[in-house]
Amino acid sequence: MAEMELTDALLVIGAGFIAGVVNAMAGGGSLLTVGLLNVVVGLPGLVANGTNRVGVLVQNASSVMSYRKEGITGFRRSIPVLMPVISGSLIGSLLVSSVADETFEQIFGILMIPLLVVSLRTPKTVGSAISWRPAVSAIVFFGIGLYGGAFQAGVGLLIVVALARSGLDLVNANAVKVVVILVLTLIAVPVFIVRQQVDWGFALVLAVGFAIGGWFGARIAVRGGEKIIRPVLFAAVAALAGRMIGFY
Repeated sequence: MAEMELTDALLVIGAGFIAGVVNAMAGGGSLLTVGLLNVVVGLPGLVANGTNRVGVLVQNASSVMSYRKEGITGFRRSIPVLMPVISGSLIGSLLVSSVADETFEQIFGILMIPLLVVSLRTPKTVGSAISWRPAVSAIVFFGIGLYGGAFQAGVGLLIVVALARSGLDLVNANAVKVVVILVLTLIAVPVFIVRQQVDWGFALVLAVGFAIGGWFGARIAVRGGEKIIRPVLFAAVAALAGRMIGFY
């Protein structure tokens, strides 16, 4: 475990809060936290990835409760996609936790490119139900689970875009998304724990920021609707692009 300074702890909490808000409203917040844990705090890539999962788990549990308090639940709508997500998450987490840190960082960078292309296309938002055929949903969400189990960062963007294209408006898509990521992360976290790729000191500090940010992000999303969510979605994509290009 890395030694934690007070300034590092405060920085991680602040980053977790911002990432929690972004994740609850769109997705991509882990791009900030994984990068901070790796570059600023100095955790190895795989440990930063595993440590971040603990915060993501707490954040999505917080967001689910906040959405429910605001009168919107994603549980029922998430049922058709959970099995493929669970299968993909388990396989993805097992595969990525076995590679070297350098390999992880290279693969992560490569996979960000198609994520950016998909996310930049404006999704059509039409209603409150998923209209895809079950086979299509299974294939798409198995792939999303595979990516999320392996890398996590940016998976919220993929889920929001996929759900929006399947027929959900952005508010309902985000309510379903936090349920899906909660389940996805529950499957992946034990793999990283068993392989000792979690720094528990930073994980717990990060979880505090993530939980608070996730709660407030969900409330803002519901009360502000799509006019608030869409700019955050594009801001998250812009942040992703900056990381890919190497601006930070």
